[in-house]
Amino acid sequence: MDLGIIGQAAGLFAVTNIDDILILALFFAQGAGHHGSTRRIVLGQYLGFAAILTVAVAAAFGATFLPESATPYLGLLPLALGLKAAWQAWKDHRGGSTDEEEAPRQEGGPSPLEVAAVTFANGGDNIGVYVPVFATAGSGGMAVYAVVFLALVAVWCFAGRFFATRPVIARALARWGHILLPLVLITIGLLILVEGGAFGL
Repeated sequence: MDLGIIGQAAGLFAVTNIDDILILALFFAQGAGHHGSTRRIVLGQYLGFAAILTVAVAAAFGATFLPESATPYLGLLPLALGLKAAWQAWKDHRGGSTDEEEAPRQEGGPSPLEVAAVTFANGGDNIGVYVPVFATAGSGGMAVYAVVFLALVAVWCFAGRFFATRPVIARALARWGHILLPLVLITIGLLILVEGGAFGL
């Protein structure tokens, strides 16, 4: 296996996914102390990134599951989840959450599909970077990129959990995480929409 390709893959992953560590730390903080939350977050991260890889590989071979003009509208996913999280935080702050079935699910942290949706939407611009790289790397090179990327997803999850469990950061996230998570998700959603020119913005 060519160490040069492995190094390039690692560098490309790091550059295009650095912001995911903050999002993962917020997700891990949200699920802190709840059984199975780490597993759900890691599963969601892998589902979201596998979707990014699938679209990028397909596009490199000439298939397009996702038209380029549709990419900016992926910003609606984190925007909607951010608004939902903000609404839940506001309800909890006012003590108005009376839905006994909904409360445990919310308190248990994000679901795998929520994490996957944010990961995929936030990685929509990554697809545009990966496609030309994959197209020139050939089938063997693509396989190396895919293996390295999927291995680094685990490293990213570990880093996110590491930061979320450091005492100083954990205290800050416990105090402010319910505000930071919706704020970060809404900001990501708006940036994707605005930078992509969605709705003529």
